[in-house]
Amino acid sequence: MQKLKLGLFGIGLEAYWPQFIGLKESLEANLQKVETKLHRNDVQIINAGLVDTIDKAFETSSLFRRNEVDIIFLYVTTYALSATVLPVVRNVKVPVIILNLSPKSNIDYASFNQMNDRTQMTGEWLKYCSACPVPEIANVFIRSNIPFFQVTGILDNDPIAWNEIDEWVNAARVMFHLSHNRLGCMGHYYSGMLDIYTDLTLQCATFGGHIELLEVDELSALRKSITNEQIETELEVFGQKFDILSECSEYELKRAAITSVALKMLVNKYKLGSMAYFYKGSGNEENEDTMSSIIIGTSLLTASGVPVAGEYEIKNAQAMKIMDLLGIGGSFTEYYAMDFEEDVVLMGHDGPGHLAIAEGKTKIKPLYVYHGKVGKGLSVEMSVKNGPVTLLSIVESKEGLKFVVAEAESVPGPILEIGNTNSRYKFPIGARNFVNQWNQEGPAHHCAIGIGHKSSVLKKLSDLLKIKFVKIC
Repeated sequence: MQKLKLGLFGIGLEAYWPQFIGLKESLEANLQKVETKLHRNDVQIINAGLVDTIDKAFETSSLFRRNEVDIIFLYVTTYALSATVLPVVRNVKVPVIILNLSPKSNIDYASFNQMNDRTQMTGEWLKYCSACPVPEIANVFIRSNIPFFQVTGILDNDPIAWNEIDEWVNAARVMFHLSHNRLGCMGHYYSGMLDIYTDLTLQCATFGGHIELLEVDELSALRKSITNEQIETELEVFGQKFDILSECSEYELKRAAITSVALKMLVNKYKLGSMAYFYKGSGNEENEDTMSSIIIGTSLLTASGVPVAGEYEIKNAQAMKIMDLLGIGGSFTEYYAMDFEEDVVLMGHDGPGHLAIAEGKTKIKPLYVYHGKVGKGLSVEMSVKNGPVTLLSIVESKEGLKFVVAEAESVPGPILEIGNTNSRYKFPIGARNFVNQWNQEGPAHHCAIGIGHKSSVLKKLSDLLKIKFVKIC
């Protein structure tokens, strides 16, 4: 997997170095500490060091452009001229995160004032002077139409600041991988669901990546090539990953295994990172056989980093991919019903479920009719893990795309045991207010569910993508 390229540089003023012995070395050590804290296995850091002259600014800009950095972290170590900052970022044209991090929580005033050498005192003060040039830099960035974001805090022992920095790194990672993602679209829209129709060019323009239009016929053709050995191996996987009810016939399990193997082959052929699908399959026995046996395979793909959305819901495939990249799941869902006695909303969907965020082991059940769809076969039944969850809808409006987000709790209680994904969600503003306010944003009837409360990092991602963000609760 390709790595996010993170450009890092600190700033200083060359005139200080001969005046204050040891200041430059101290600031460079702080910059090295920032690099260490930013290190991730899937992130490549290009550290340009301290930029303290105009020449170094131009060199750093060239370095960042040559390395095609995706985001810049500017660590403000002490006072520096904005003239040494603007040339670095002006031509790179990527988001900039300003790190205004003091080396300690405060200056030791008593020790500081006991110094006999005022030059030494000034040098010590300049180590704490990171906040000083930030207004100057912000002014220049705004006048230059350069978007920027800030983190203010302490270099060490500041979980608030470093959690915020972690979120910026994670948001940048998601943005980067979305820009390289290949989304496969197989089949066609569920006829009449006007809310899910989307502008594919807008999707590519907003998130990047590539959309591959796939034929169901190709998946049906691949099914013919599957060997008995492959089928047996896949059935063993089913046994490991699922709780298979005894009423599931060997015939249906075999059908599902064949399609599951064929799906993996299709994903590998086109290097897909996500999928959206729907196809009636009526009038073509082979395609109906394919599409009526697809749910187990698409659930396995979803749990393995290739989220799959049913009903050709491309916007929701993007939302599911975002959540998967954040490591929080991303299960396909919609309103099922409301429980006014318990003040919860029942939400779920037929088709794929995200096994990695299930409460307990996901069940495989036979369905003798796919409601509103052609055929019959096996389906999955699961609930999302009890605890905090986040809902994400990618909404297409007249103004473009936007994120609509809500935080809630997945709570225990009875579900509809109908062979679909199904969970109970309690919202801090209550079920009635949530439904009204969520609907007011025109979200389409599908969304993605992930575990944990992640609205903060999703807001940062929307900032990086330059799209609107709405938090319901």
